[in-house]
Amino acid sequence: MKCLDTSWRTYVERVGHTFRKPVVRYYDEPERRVCGIAWPEHAAAFYCIGRNTLVFPLTGGWIEGRTDLYPFKVAAHEYGHHVQSLLGVRKGADSRRYELQADCLSGVFLGSVWPSLSRTRQDWTALLDATRAAGDEGEEHSHGTGANRVHWLERGYRAVSPAACDTWSAPASKVS
Repeated sequence: MKCLDTSWRTYVERVGHTFRKPVVRYYDEPERRVCGIAWPEHAAAFYCIGRNTLVFPLTGGWIEGRTDLYPFKVAAHEYGHHVQSLLGVRKGADSRRYELQADCLSGVFLGSVWPSLSRTRQDWTALLDATRAAGDEGEEHSHGTGANRVHWLERGYRAVSPAACDTWSAPASKVS
């Protein structure tokens, strides 16, 4: 979280917004209610918009049996929602564009710190595979297909710039 705070503080302040650290909550098991709402049914972790709070259960498929980088990516994705909130991007009528933008923002962060992680191309490929497997084909379809989640993660990673994360004007085929 400290690394995410440092990285995003620089960007948020550079574009003229006020940076505030999010509240971060960790739970051994998901609570029935958190941030004043019922725990979202399919959420691995989530961001409470009105409370600027990142919520992470310390159990579940998002953290168990995955590449060790996947929880790092999930944390960066949820932090991406905090960045969206700081910049005034709100979840609108299309939750997929909002969620895929958070995937892209997580890629921006990962791209900015990747050289310091001493990781290999195989590690990146394993992370892409885990991200692809987290697509929501056939489910509620809120976060996008595995292929599109990978597309936006890689786009942010390669650009290392939030400017690459304009899911709002992307064609429908890239946000399905």
